[in-house]
Amino acid sequence: MKPFDYQRAHSLADASGRMGDAASIIAGGTNLLDLMKIQVMTPSRVIDISRLSGMDRIEPHGDGLRIGALVTNTTLATDARIRAGWPVLSRAILAGASAQIRNKATTGGNLLQRTRCPYFYDTAMACNKRAPGTGCSAQGGSGRMLALFGTSDDCLAAHPSDMAVGLAVLGAEVEIRASSGDTRTLPVTQLYTLPGNRPDIETGLEKGDIITAVILPAPRIGTRQTYRKVRDRASYAFALVSVAAVLKMDGDTIAEAALAFGGVAPRPWTDAAVNGLLTGKRPEPATFERAAAHLVPDTAPHPETAFKRPLLRRTLIATLREASGLAGQVDTARNAPSGAPQ
Repeated sequence: MKPFDYQRAHSLADASGRMGDAASIIAGGTNLLDLMKIQVMTPSRVIDISRLSGMDRIEPHGDGLRIGALVTNTTLATDARIRAGWPVLSRAILAGASAQIRNKATTGGNLLQRTRCPYFYDTAMACNKRAPGTGCSAQGGSGRMLALFGTSDDCLAAHPSDMAVGLAVLGAEVEIRASSGDTRTLPVTQLYTLPGNRPDIETGLEKGDIITAVILPAPRIGTRQTYRKVRDRASYAFALVSVAAVLKMDGDTIAEAALAFGGVAPRPWTDAAVNGLLTGKRPEPATFERAAAHLVPDTAPHPETAFKRPLLRRTLIATLREASGLAGQVDTARNAPSGAPQ
């Protein structure tokens, strides 16, 4: 780890004023400190905002909630209001990391965590995200954890956050304080930028900007919410693919559908057309197959991510079966013996 100056901010204005090109904000530090140890990130100044008052609260905000940027993942996932009104968010958070990390990791920090692409973490390898213009070693290298959507010739990395996927499916917004003191909000999905030819620019945050909160809209009464994550081991592993679903049923018809996907793009991935293919339809295998066929790309940007195509299709269908209540029913068309009436 390279030497750095540690400074404790006394207010948001103070924190913004201390920020510069070589400075990093720290709260829980669960990702930043790891990257500093291996010199992937080498800030000359680290500004601690962890003790700023009022940013660790979950408060009513209209019909929804305002979640302070310093609220820990554990606090957020176990909050009774979240579990009752926005359970998909709780499930997504609990699917990530370990209990010890969730106790330290913050809401703002989780949103801004860096990719787990192995070439980003290996300073001996070329990485346009870590060192612009050096190339992308993932091209032609190992690709198991890389993205299916939103990639470019310069970067194939996927965003690792489970929480961000849960927030995306709920239509949450990020509250951002500018260095001027002005506040603006962005949908979670618009916080992130696709890599293009500048994969080192990961968000739309500007110099001096600080994420101060996440705004949850009103709970979707009467919806069924679930989060399904597929990973290499049962815990403390990042998603190969994940699906967050919020469905509202009207009798035997899907009245509303919202989906978000993780482990497959540089940001939480959404596709309004897939939601539209489900809305107004009966929750049956043919409906789910059509939605999955529309979502899953015909090819993968890296040969070693080709397995994610059928994996994403099957995970989406399984998630939709669960969220619609179809999971406990027998699919007679698929389970009838040969020659039997269907």
